[in-house]
Amino acid sequence: MTPVLVFDIETVPDIEGLRKLHDLGPELAAADIADMAFQSHRQAVGNDFLQLHIQKIVAISCALRDKNDFRVWSLGSAADSEAELIRRFFEGIDKYTPQLVSWNGGGFDLPVLHYRGLIHGLQARRYWEMGDDDREFKWNNYLSRYHTRHLDLMDLLALYQPRANAPLDELAKLMGFPGKFGMEGSQVWGAFQNGEIAAIRSYCETDVVNTYLVFLRFQLMRGILDDEQYQRECELVRFTLGKSSEPHWQEFLGQWP
Repeated sequence: MTPVLVFDIETVPDIEGLRKLHDLGPELAAADIADMAFQSHRQAVGNDFLQLHIQKIVAISCALRDKNDFRVWSLGSAADSEAELIRRFFEGIDKYTPQLVSWNGGGFDLPVLHYRGLIHGLQARRYWEMGDDDREFKWNNYLSRYHTRHLDLMDLLALYQPRANAPLDELAKLMGFPGKFGMEGSQVWGAFQNGEIAAIRSYCETDVVNTYLVFLRFQLMRGILDDEQYQRECELVRFTLGKSSEPHWQEFLGQWP
């Protein structure tokens, strides 16, 4: 069984990067620099969603299903640097070569990881393999949009048509899963400013479990799982989360009928 690794990232404005790009002095507060960047971007394109290379990763969460177990966690610790979080992510790919599963990972998460990994001078040899050293990767690698070594569920379900994209939160809820709660992406910067890194990591973890549950339903639709196997996989998720005393998992289970 090829391990399946569902992943998600949370980001905030790269304040030090913005200082460098715009030659801003230390007297300007982080909140002011972020507001300046948001306002400039809003005037240019009509929204606050900053370009990917100036978004700093503050959390990477994963859900792993291998032949033995299911588990969910956030990489590193709340005190770890961005570089350390990214290093751990690519190190896991180098070691285990899992199938990656994401929701909009091709449009957001992976490009951010590319840019930020490049900035920090990190290596990810297995991830960038395209068949030069391992011929198997020529026909199925992490980088090609139409390969399944990385499966971007949002992109595939929309048949690669951006106008057909669906939000994870709404689709998960329509399927009877909890969806998002406690926080949403637009609130991450405020939570980060308040030092609520643990809350951001918890929010990110619930996103990967929602994504994994949607992935299971997709595998059922494809016929990879039959009804009995699908139910067993869902119960494994319930059982795993039920062993945790962390409040976000108790709330998650409470909202999952």
